[in-house]
Amino acid sequence: MAEEVDFYPMWESLGMDTKAHDMLLGAVGQMYGDMFLAQQNRPQACDYLNVFATNLHSGEIKEKLDAKETGAAKKIIGSFCLYVPEEIVTAAGGIPIGLCSGADFATSEVEKHLPRNTCPLIKSFAGFRLGRVCPYIQSADLVIGENTCDGKKKAYEWFATQKPMYVVDVPHVRTDETKQMWRNEIHRLAERLEQETGQKITPESLHEGIILANNKRRALQRLSKLRAADPTPISGLDSLLLTQAAFMDDPVRLADAINKVCDECEQRVAAGEGVAPKGAKRILYTGTPMAVPNWKLFNIIEKSGGVVVGEECCTGSRYYKDLVAETGETVDQMLDDIADRYFNIQCAIFTPNHGREQDVMQMAKDLNADGIIDCSLQFCTIYEMEAFGMELTAQENNVPYMHITTDYSTEDEGQLKTRIQAFLEMI
Repeated sequence: MAEEVDFYPMWESLGMDTKAHDMLLGAVGQMYGDMFLAQQNRPQACDYLNVFATNLHSGEIKEKLDAKETGAAKKIIGSFCLYVPEEIVTAAGGIPIGLCSGADFATSEVEKHLPRNTCPLIKSFAGFRLGRVCPYIQSADLVIGENTCDGKKKAYEWFATQKPMYVVDVPHVRTDETKQMWRNEIHRLAERLEQETGQKITPESLHEGIILANNKRRALQRLSKLRAADPTPISGLDSLLLTQAAFMDDPVRLADAINKVCDECEQRVAAGEGVAPKGAKRILYTGTPMAVPNWKLFNIIEKSGGVVVGEECCTGSRYYKDLVAETGETVDQMLDDIADRYFNIQCAIFTPNHGREQDVMQMAKDLNADGIIDCSLQFCTIYEMEAFGMELTAQENNVPYMHITTDYSTEDEGQLKTRIQAFLEMI
């Protein structure tokens, strides 16, 4: 039997509020049990997620701190968005991690620094910092932000008073000129990371970084295709958590775990086995990202008799849909290849953004979705406004559609359940 590790000295060394952290872990642990462990006919390979969730604030962060201690890595580099290329962080000797931003915490303190009507994701990462309950934020040597939405770019001005920050400038229109601007921005980011870690990016290290990230994407692409089966072999909850893990877990270990899940799912598809009965209403999710532990909506959908078969969002297909070209020979070539791949992410910050509508309709077709649920976090203007065009596109393609606005609280769960059950009955 493995010896139990005491992580309190580690948390205390990171300046965490251990009492508040205990409360957070207790609440998230209860939530995980009620949502994930209560699932029926779950693939056995998804037990990996149980280990991941258990170790998320303990073993996972200890691995990263140990890598710094032993010299296997130079710095821990945190981010809140997939526009921060993990390939470059890895190549410079850093450890890329997604930072906590999926639950309400220390809201009253946050509202002393940020407006009350700020989106839950922004208030969440501010709350995790002020409450000192996220070991990833506490341990990050540098946080890389991005000027995606107005709320984030202004919140980063305050966050820079809390942690060392570097903000990348993401274009909001797609032209040849802005593509070159973005390439230049990626080159500047590489230089900043080299300064931070003291390690020069080489063709070898950058190519290795590209392969590591692409292998995770290939595994998630494989899983996505398997979800087209009816009955689908894996739940939306488990699929979402596997993608969320891609921002935090060891890349080699996670890619291997996802492929093992796929191996089992292939067997389940061949045997006609699934997590929901054949003919269960199949939902494609689109909208704002879902950071750990924001699992509320998927839990409601699947406990209401539906099954989520795909996610068009930053914690979904946008993360894994496209690979970085692996043919570059020089650092400059590979940095341009990385920039070009990230430039094509269909985020709602872009105008116009018809590519997202096309991606959603193509995913609905490929995954045999019966309906689309488009979700915006409260006060997220860009996704709220895009919902009008998304609804028209769904109508033109005869795909049932519903838009939801919510936050991280449980106060609207009853209302959401009623609306979602009615939507499932309608389709």
